[in-house]
This record gives sequence, structure tokens and C-alpha cells, in this order.
Amino acid sequence: MVKSLHCLISGKVQGVGFRAWTKGIADQMGICGWVRNLNDGRVEVLAQGDKEKLEEFKGKLARGPVVSRVEDIECQYIDYDKEHKKFELRL
Repeated sequence: MVKSLHCLISGKVQGVGFRAWTKGIADQMGICGWVRNLNDGRVEVLAQGDKEKLEEFKGKLARGPVVSRVEDIECQYIDYDKEHKKFELRL
């Protein structure tokens, strides 16, 4: 069964390739959903897949790419009314 994980990541996460890196990791892991920058400087992620993969993905998000600095990550499983078929970058 597909689970949906919603995450808000803060720190030095914009202007450092965080969204592209997130998409690359999601594509490698077979995770669907999306990632986008928020106006307040955070990055928002919706990831869908099985719970084991999502937990691994969350751990990777908490570390981020080398040039980023993740200060905080808030994630929760949510009920989401749409099942995504791929992972996309949103503006």
C-alpha cells in the first residue's frame, strides 16, 4: 500500500541544488511525488511509496546534498487523495 510522507526542510536548502538532488534520490529509490521551494526559505516534499523506502528517503533528506545545511526536518504521514506516478520538481 502506498503511503504519503509530507516533509518541510529548513536551513540552507534553497539555492544549493536541494530540489534537483531530492528528485535524483527519489528517482533512484522509485519514490513518487514532488518537491518545491517555499517563500519562507524552506523546501516542501511530498513523497509516496512503501513505508520502508520512505523512512530511508527521510533519512537522506535530513542529511541533504553536500553543499546544503539541513537545520530542521518535520515529516508526517498524511492521507493524500492523489497517487503520483513520478517525482517532479515544482516551482
